[in-house]
Amino acid sequence: MSITNAMQTGVSGLLATSTRVGKISDNIANANTDGYKRVFADLVTMSTTSGPGSAGPQGVRAVHGADLETAGTLRQTSRATDLAISGDGFFTVSKNPNDPVESNYMLTRAGSFYPDADGNLQNAAGFYLAGYRVGPDGALGQVDRSGFGDLSTVTLGGAELAGRPTTEISLKGNLPSQETGVATPGDPFVSSTEFYSPLGEAQRLQFSWQPGANDNQWQLTISDDAGVDYGSVQVDFHDSGDFAGSPSLYSNATGLAAAPAGFAFDPATGQATITVDNGAVPQEITVSLGAPDTIGGMTQFSGDYSPPEIIGDGSASGSLVRMEIDQSGTMYGIYDNGNRAALFSIPVAQVTNPNGLVAADGNAYFLSRESGAFRMVEAGQGSAGSIASGALESSNVEIAQELTDLIQTQRAYSSNAKIVTTMDEMLDETMRLKR
Repeated sequence: MSITNAMQTGVSGLLATSTRVGKISDNIANANTDGYKRVFADLVTMSTTSGPGSAGPQGVRAVHGADLETAGTLRQTSRATDLAISGDGFFTVSKNPNDPVESNYMLTRAGSFYPDADGNLQNAAGFYLAGYRVGPDGALGQVDRSGFGDLSTVTLGGAELAGRPTTEISLKGNLPSQETGVATPGDPFVSSTEFYSPLGEAQRLQFSWQPGANDNQWQLTISDDAGVDYGSVQVDFHDSGDFAGSPSLYSNATGLAAAPAGFAFDPATGQATITVDNGAVPQEITVSLGAPDTIGGMTQFSGDYSPPEIIGDGSASGSLVRMEIDQSGTMYGIYDNGNRAALFSIPVAQVTNPNGLVAADGNAYFLSRESGAFRMVEAGQGSAGSIASGALESSNVEIAQELTDLIQTQRAYSSNAKIVTTMDEMLDETMRLKR
């Protein structure tokens, strides 16, 4: 090897080791960056050949890499929108809310998300968390998990819960048999329940059970919260046999409401249909008392009056109070009306070769040919990691290792510099031979 070639080899060593120092400095600077993955520069030999059996100048070059597969430790935070993945996978983020450009979607492990002015979850780098929007029925439906087209920005904005009208009410309680068949029946036993209009407004129905002069016979009257009756029905109960205590007969059903309000009763099922005049289209509510010869609804046994357990569907409109994210990545809204509804499903993105991803600004990564097949899966399914809410993943940088590598690289740089200065002195001696 000539003096000039030896000097070029030394220069290649200086360039390669300086690149390695640059990677080490990146790691040290980002040692406390959430979700940061250690980068490195491996040094590999380079050579050229000028012909068979002959070798040209040899040297070294730096090959860039990143350790994306090693997870950092998780630390707890006090913010529910701070997210970390325990295991394999990445969050999917976009440069803009609901970004239509698929090339603007990236993967990241940095989960320090917080709502922006519009309620969109954005991390510290300014990227928006992407997920699948859950339908009003709480079902996710069919989504394309091999691309970004079905993703939406996860948001807390506009998450008000619309009211649902009540359609069904069921009663289950006990009437005291000893109150019937007396010369002077006592006062009725009264209970009421709340129901919801199509606009989510809370209204009430009242149930009045008047003991009859005949044994085991009652008169039920259903009315509104102003005391206006919808209708009444006579209810007889079995006093013996296998069906003792259960309804035996519903009879004399009478509608008392003025149209378009109404009252109807099906004696075969023990169900009353109440028509409530509270809109352009009246609301219909089915009230179940219990079918004849069954114990599933209202009963009559000796003893105390047991106020009916009244169960109905529907809900009032609600405002979002807070949100929760479970390990599967489902984000739930908690509302001031006591309801809890699924809003988004946050997927975990996986690639065949994470180290083949291309680094971007903001601690995020683009897909590449080398990263292999891409798919978004439900958190915790298969090899995908689960999502931890109220936690962040720390950097996977080990400071002690980086400082040790820095010392070694510094020595290597000094040695290469010594080669260059030595070759310079030898070249100077060679030029003096002519003098």
